[in-house]
Amino acid sequence: MPEHVSILQWAGVAVLAAAAVIWVMVLARLLRRGRPGTAVGTGAWAAARTGARPLGALPRQRENGPHRESVRLTPAEEAAFAVLVRRLGDEH
Repeated sequence: MPEHVSILQWAGVAVLAAAAVIWVMVLARLLRRGRPGTAVGTGAWAAARTGARPLGALPRQRENGPHRESVRLTPAEEAAFAVLVRRLGDEH
């Protein structure tokens, strides 16, 4: 043990190393939890029987996009919008 390193510094390194190991173990367990066939007592047969399950932490994706909305513009609004588009296009 080097003389210039105190006991508290060694204890701090040990605590940080233990925290890192625990963090990796928890992360691996969380990522493995959502995969079929990884729990104790299950295997490929159980995964095939139950089907693939999505991760519980992620929301389900929509099958289709959001409802499209449209608004009719007056001729004055269309002209103002055209001017705005031209101004923004000229800046580039």
